[in-house]
Amino acid sequence: MVDGGGAAAGLSHVRWLGGSTGAGKSTVSRLLAARHGCRVYHADRTEREHLARADPERFPLLHAARDLCLDERRLRRSPRQMADDSRAFHRERFLLIVADLVALPAGEPVVVEGFGVLPELVVPLLPCRSRAAWLISTPAFRRRAIEQRGTLWSMPRQTSDPERALANRLARDQLLAEAVEAAARALGLAVFPVDGRCELEEIAAAVETLCTERR
Repeated sequence: MVDGGGAAAGLSHVRWLGGSTGAGKSTVSRLLAARHGCRVYHADRTEREHLARADPERFPLLHAARDLCLDERRLRRSPRQMADDSRAFHRERFLLIVADLVALPAGEPVVVEGFGVLPELVVPLLPCRSRAAWLISTPAFRRRAIEQRGTLWSMPRQTSDPERALANRLARDQLLAEAVEAAARALGLAVFPVDGRCELEEIAAAVETLCTERR
């Protein structure tokens, strides 16, 4: 966990947008940034760089992840174990995300978005609850969004059993979505369901306070 005291004081200009896979986090963060002149920090895109610089003593899970083959990641563990391992992995990596944010120009508004932005990690850094929100997609919307990206089968096809690898991945994503939603609600943080009935522009308008709230 991150020590919220000093870090919170240094990150009061940061807004956080987490949630499930395929929920539109990147799109919503870009819309917010365009409207309010914010920088966007895409937490998921820094994973490879974080893995490369992870010290094995401080970040054992990140260090170990570099050597895992796709069969070990997608086939040799149950979806529940995959979900639990993913949350542990993101808890460890969050320290590096915070370090990246601290290194950015002081006071420049930033929207941080990503799959690994977990409510329990973010809440100690918030000056007020309105600085964070989580988008949670339904299973059907999630699969459709991944299909539209053209990445639904990209990783499963690199395993020895693509069908089972995809099923495991989708089951893991649902378990993670449920856990993240439950954690956010328990902490009194904003949760926005994403099921396709609202356009992402409407969802961006609903979370506008991430960039306008000054309390």
